[in-house]
Amino acid sequence: MKEEQDYIKDIAEIRSMMERSSKFLSLSDWAGILAGIYALAGAWIAYNVLEFHPDKIFYIYPDLTDIILTATGILFLSLVSALPDSRRKALKNDKKAWNATSRRLLTSMAVPLLTGGILIMLLISYGLLGLIAPLTLLFYGFALYNAGSYSIDEVRIMGFVQMTLGLLNVAFISYGLLFWAIGFGLVHIVYGIYMYFRFER
Repeated sequence: MKEEQDYIKDIAEIRSMMERSSKFLSLSDWAGILAGIYALAGAWIAYNVLEFHPDKIFYIYPDLTDIILTATGILFLSLVSALPDSRRKALKNDKKAWNATSRRLLTSMAVPLLTGGILIMLLISYGLLGLIAPLTLLFYGFALYNAGSYSIDEVRIMGFVQMTLGLLNVAFISYGLLFWAIGFGLVHIVYGIYMYFRFER
């Protein structure tokens, strides 16, 4: 009986080791919180400073340069926050941040993100600015869902949340910036806090 229990314990340990080796576990909790804060700040700037209020699918805005620069700045800040901390966590666990699993994770995210980005640019050229927010949420949700295969289950759950917000945004198109702020702002902050209490404390 004792030998059987030892075998079961060994099998469980082997399985745990295999799961750790096939999952990207260096995701940063603080980077998620910071990305959420950047997104909320960006949404505030777009609405209050740039007066970008997409309340219908066909929405006329004189010049999207400032909006694109704001979105690019948010993305840049999020990456700058995420990469060093993810590397630190990987080194802490005696792992490389850039490995076969992280490459597969990024590849699985790249397909929906690039596809969505191209589609959004095409729709913008037709003046369909009201679809920017819901489609960014939808395709980001698809990317997270794919990434969940190579990371923790919570990433896939966050993907479902983002896709749900994107679909709801299509139903309530006049609240695009609000849904965008919830998805990229509040959801990331909640995710980061959850990750901190689950893995860091």
